[in-house]
This record gives sequence, structure tokens and C-alpha cells, in this order.
Amino acid sequence: MAGVCGKSAVSFSVLKRSFSLRGSPRSVLNGGGRRSAQEGRLVSCPPHPLKTHRHPAYLCFSCQDSMSETLRTCYLYLNQTSRSFAAVIQALDGELRHAVCIFYLVLRALDTVEDDMTIPLEKKVPLLHDFHKFLYQPDWCFTESNEKDRRVLEDFPTISVEFRNLGLQYRDVISDICHRMGVGMAEFLEKKVGSMKEWDKYCHYVAGLVGIGLSRLFSASQLEDPEVGRDTELANSMGLFLQKTNIIRDYLEDQQDGRAFWPQEAWSQFASRLEDFAQPHNLSSALSCLNLLVTDALRHVPDVIVYLSRLRNQSVFNFCAIPQVMAIATLSACYNNPNVFQGVVKIRKGQAVTLMMQATNMGAVQSIIAQYSQEILQKVSIIDPSREKTLQILSVIREKSLSPAALSSRAHHLSPIYVSAAMLLAALSWQYLNATAGQPPGGTDMPGH
Repeated sequence: MAGVCGKSAVSFSVLKRSFSLRGSPRSVLNGGGRRSAQEGRLVSCPPHPLKTHRHPAYLCFSCQDSMSETLRTCYLYLNQTSRSFAAVIQALDGELRHAVCIFYLVLRALDTVEDDMTIPLEKKVPLLHDFHKFLYQPDWCFTESNEKDRRVLEDFPTISVEFRNLGLQYRDVISDICHRMGVGMAEFLEKKVGSMKEWDKYCHYVAGLVGIGLSRLFSASQLEDPEVGRDTELANSMGLFLQKTNIIRDYLEDQQDGRAFWPQEAWSQFASRLEDFAQPHNLSSALSCLNLLVTDALRHVPDVIVYLSRLRNQSVFNFCAIPQVMAIATLSACYNNPNVFQGVVKIRKGQAVTLMMQATNMGAVQSIIAQYSQEILQKVSIIDPSREKTLQILSVIREKSLSPAALSSRAHHLSPIYVSAAMLLAALSWQYLNATAGQPPGGTDMPGH
């Protein structure tokens, strides 16, 4: 039962998925069921004086000795539950790395409660509402979950003790976001996403709040300017862009799991039931709805460009930029694509590695966004109902992606050390992609914010 229990012995099992996004709600926290290639390879090291990117493999193993046993356990849980984000979190500079690791694990535990359909609503709702309070209850854990990620609940004392070891500036952010997300998740437990405004609200709860929380942590660490943490509108857009991309891409998987996240206001224009889109004779209507939702997701891209242009720290920039370029590439692959309703749409391994290598400075990110926006433009049909709106937002994106103001707002020259790190990142990313190649449909997740 939920409540006080003794701290369990440390044991490890392969859990579920990552700061990518899934769940019910499909949140930016779920990831995949395989261990990361970097499992156990984390350490605490001072930031590089040049603020160049450092892949986890660059962190000195001897520094593990300076970490507490509970903190090492937290990083092992991070690698077990997060395929997509374990590497980029461990590449963050200084104490921000620990803060983001604990932030992820706290929200992963919260999301595991929400995901578990065996927990009755009368028990689940209070758990979600009060979850932020458990951070200050040293012995609290939950042992009734049947989810694959249940270890983060069963051994929550290990996570909560490291939460309490963080600085107050980090604890306040994590507790506040945990509280707000728990309340939002509870709201949508039995509520379907109806209007487009409700879609935005739902995505805000499960993804936008993650973006806002991360931004506040970036600023609290002083690696980024206070403006980054204060501008919640831009941070929210970062999360919404990733969340909507995942929801759009995962139509078929969600239908097969008996879940629905496409907003009724959108799909009801083209069908009487959302599941009808999976029928081949409804393909034309299905594509019209798909393109409408892609167009809606694209409206967040201008905010993404502005947000990224404000970042100063290289490790933070990489952490934020890589998921965003993966998302625009995924949307381009999904746009007007019948395979969304017939199978799995995902970008190629080589394409993913190239994006990871390239998305290291603002100029490169703008070029990538411009490239995939152009690809979408070339696929816009003259008879598509959303054609005018699609062309309008693509025009805005093109203007932003070519803007010299965003390009000049941050330094983007690569040192030889950084180029070497980027090459290593690509090599390890290829190893990760090969490790996940044999997963069932829907198993490969796009990183979330």
C-alpha cells in the first residue's frame, strides 16, 4: 500500500521508457524498455572551463568515488528508465546535472503512478495531488504498482533523500512542478481531450511544465540568464512541440492500446470516430486530420527558435536543441504520410546521428529547421483543407530560421575539443539506435525536453 515503508535494498531491473513522452497521459517522461548504452557511466565533474559539450563518456570514472551511494543509485535508475535522456542529462555541466537527474526521476515516479491502470481512481487521485509532499517524507514509498518502472516508487526514499540534498533553489522548482503536474494529471484521468485549447492544456500539464521546470533549473544554476527561467511562454512551447509530435506520430500505437490523445475538435471534422482513420477507405480524411494537427504543432517552432537563441551554455544548448531537431524531422516524416495510420513512422538511424552531430550551434539548428520546413512545404497538397494555415506558419518559420538576429545572439564556433565530443556522441548514438532497432512498433521514442 502507499505510505510509510522501510528503505528497500538496492536492486536494479530494466524498467520502461524516458524524458520523451508517453503515458496515460502520454507524457514527456516515458521512454523505452532497454538499458542505455551509458548505464552506470556517470560521474560528478566540474564544468569544462570552455563550456564545451562533454558526452558522458568524457566524465572521469574516478569521480564516482565522490558520489554518495544513493546518488549513484539515482543515476542507475536514470539509465534504466530513460533511453533518450540519460546521456544528455549526464552531459550537463556542474551541479545542474544532479538537479535535472533528480527532477527526471521525481516526475518519472509521478508518471508511473498515473500510468498504472491497476490503481483505482479513489487512490490514484490523492496520490497525484499529494505526490510533491512525499519528497519531504524520508520513508515514503509505494509498493502496489504493477508498472515496469515501479522501482522508482518502491525505492523512492533513495530519490527523495537526494532531492533533499539539492540546493533550495532546485528543490523549490522540482516540488512546484511536481505539484502542478500531479494536479493536471488528475484532471485528465477521466477527461478526454476535446477542444484544441484542451489539447494545449493537456500538453502543458504533461510536457509544458517539464519545459518550464527545466528552464527554471537552468537559470537557478546560473549557467543561463534569469530570462530563460522567467519566460514561461517560450519554455511551454518547447514542451508542447515535442509532446504534440509524439501524439501525432503515435496514433496507431495509442489506438491499439485503447488510448486516444488526438483532440476531438480536430478529428470530428473528418470522421465520426477517431479509430475510423485506421481503415484504408478513410485515408483521405485521415490525412486531412493529420495535416491539421501537424500544422498546429508547427506553430510552436518560432518560439523554439527564440528560446534556443537565448541559451549560452553549450551543454544546455545541446540538451535542448537535439530533441527539437528530432521533432521537426519527425513531423516532416509524418506530414501527409499514410504510414501514420498503418505502422510506425520514424526517422532513419543515419539521419538521427547526423542531426545529433549537427545540432550544436544556432546556425546549424536554423538550417535544419529550414530544411525540414521546406520538405513539408513540398508535400502540401492544393486540396488539403489546412493548406492556407500550413503555408502561413511555414512562411513564419522560414523567416525565423533565416533570421540573423537569432544567429548572432549566441556564440556558435566549435573548438577542436567540441568537434571530437560531437563525433563521439554520434558514435554512441549509433550504438544506442542499433540497440533499440529490434523493438516492437512504437518502442523507439523521440527525446523530450
